[in-house]
Amino acid sequence: MKHKISKAAAALAVAIAAVFAAPAVASAYPADPDVVDAPSSLAPGESGTVTFDDFAAGETVEFTLTGFNASGATLALVAFAAQDSQTITKEANAQGEAAVSVTLPSNARGSYTLAAVGQDSGESASTTIAVAATGPGDGGTDPGTALPNAGFDGDALLGLWVGGGVLVLAGASIAVATSVRRARRA
Repeated sequence: MKHKISKAAAALAVAIAAVFAAPAVASAYPADPDVVDAPSSLAPGESGTVTFDDFAAGETVEFTLTGFNASGATLALVAFAAQDSQTITKEANAQGEAAVSVTLPSNARGSYTLAAVGQDSGESASTTIAVAATGPGDGGTDPGTALPNAGFDGDALLGLWVGGGVLVLAGASIAVATSVRRARRA
C-alpha cells in the first residue's frame, strides 16, 4: 500500500510540474507579428499609417500592398510603375515595431491587403483596408445622383413561393391518402 501511495504522489508531482512548466516553455518562442494600428477604410487618394508589432528588433520587414490598381498607390512616399502589387522594405525599431504609410490611388475601389514579412524570421502579418465610398451615391443629399433601383424585389416572387408550397403540400397529401387507402385494402 505504501508503494502505491508514493507512486501516486510522484505522478501527481510530475503532472503539476508539467502544468506549470508548459507556459514557461511556450513563452520561449517569439510572438507572431500582429497589426497594432491600421485604418479599417480609406477614401481614394487618402493616406493612413499601418503599424505592425512583434518583429525582431532591427529586422528588415518587407511590406507588400495588393489590390485594384496598386500601381497608383504609394507606400511611404514611393510611387511605382504599373503593377498590381507594390513592395517596400523598412527596418523594425528597437521594440520590434514596423510602420508604413499607405496612400490609395485616386481611382481605388474594393479592398487592399497590406502584408508585412520579417526577412530574417519569416514571420508575417497582414491587414485589409477597405475603400470608403465617396461622392454621389454614398448617402448624400442630392437624389438625382443616387443609383437607380435595379435590384431584386422579393415581394414580386411571394406568389410564386406560396403557389409552389401549396402544390408540394397537395402532392404530399395525395401521397399519404393513397398510402393509407392501400394499407386499409390489404
